[in-house]
Amino acid sequence: MSAPDRIDVVSGRSAIAGIGETVYGKNLGRSELDLACEAIVAACADAGFPVQEVDGIVSYHIEQVSEEAIVHALGLENCSFMARTTSGGGGAASVVGLAAVAVASGQAESVIAFRARNRSKGASYGGDPNQGGRPWEKAGRAVSGGNQWHHPFGVASPTHEMALIARRHMALFGTTAEQFGTQSVAQRFHASHNPRAIMRTPITLDDWHNARMIADPIRLVDCSLENDGATAILVTTPERARDLPQPPVTVLAQAMGAGPIHVALADYFRTSSSFDERDFAGRHIARQLFARAGCTPADVDVAAIFDHFTMAVPLSLEQYGFCGLGEGGPMIESGATRWPDGALPVNTHGGSNGEGFIHGANHVPEAVRQIRGTSTCQVAGAEVALVTGAISDPAGAVLLGRG
Repeated sequence: MSAPDRIDVVSGRSAIAGIGETVYGKNLGRSELDLACEAIVAACADAGFPVQEVDGIVSYHIEQVSEEAIVHALGLENCSFMARTTSGGGGAASVVGLAAVAVASGQAESVIAFRARNRSKGASYGGDPNQGGRPWEKAGRAVSGGNQWHHPFGVASPTHEMALIARRHMALFGTTAEQFGTQSVAQRFHASHNPRAIMRTPITLDDWHNARMIADPIRLVDCSLENDGATAILVTTPERARDLPQPPVTVLAQAMGAGPIHVALADYFRTSSSFDERDFAGRHIARQLFARAGCTPADVDVAAIFDHFTMAVPLSLEQYGFCGLGEGGPMIESGATRWPDGALPVNTHGGSNGEGFIHGANHVPEAVRQIRGTSTCQVAGAEVALVTGAISDPAGAVLLGRG
């Protein structure tokens, strides 16, 4: 069976009842466990839900906080479901999708999806690449896997990799660096309205031009922030959610996918007729996602798109079908992604270069706030929100709607 024909066990069978976040900041001096517990307790408090009744835990596979530590620290009595989704930025929406699968299939009734990070420069507490800090700085001489073909030639960090992807897009479609910069400006404008945001000062396109170049065409203000913090989301049954204080936000659909685009850039931007037969990355995920939800990109009112670098936004808009291949840059330039007048406001909390970077997990609470009607950059009448993971990694996406 093709992916859209598979039985959908999620649609309408789970709901987000609570969201929790710590402060986002640099060098907070706190452990990931401490941050994770605060966010989880906050999510349960937001839902008016007893912490001890959580019976499922979902996290990223690179999460440093163990399920055992969460169970003991929070006194969870009967945990029935524990799982981790692949990838870093790819897991931004997949954690919610996996939690929704667990609830909808009856494996657990109330599942916490979370991510906690110590990413400040001084927050690293060990030599393991995942133990805080910047993993590529710890590679040293121990380079293995695909990295052995990248690091020796200067492609050592995600910035370098995404700069290559951006340059390829510019060469094929005429996309300009200023179009990427326009998304940076829009997100910083959104962040200026958000009291949780680390970077609350708006910037102009001139400010973007004057920002330090990191890896051409990516400038400093295009990059996700290096910060600490944690985010948690409580997913439960629609019946339970309706009995709780907050308006339930229904998980309309979830989908995951992976392909070789991270390395095979030629496949990613294939422009021959055979491209239409290939559905790597967001194309593959979107095909499943919208079919399962019974809607189209035109039904989406607001989007939270993974943006480790803001140039990922126009590329994701193309992959998820909001515009044609090569049209993401002009779409950004038109103002379509800027609140309040854009046709599809994107990252209305300020995104990863404005609010903070918790591997994209902090995009989910903003999507929930949009459906609840409580965002600081509220899209009028928002009924459907899209949250995506990184299109450059094994990733996933969720569609959220009113309960």
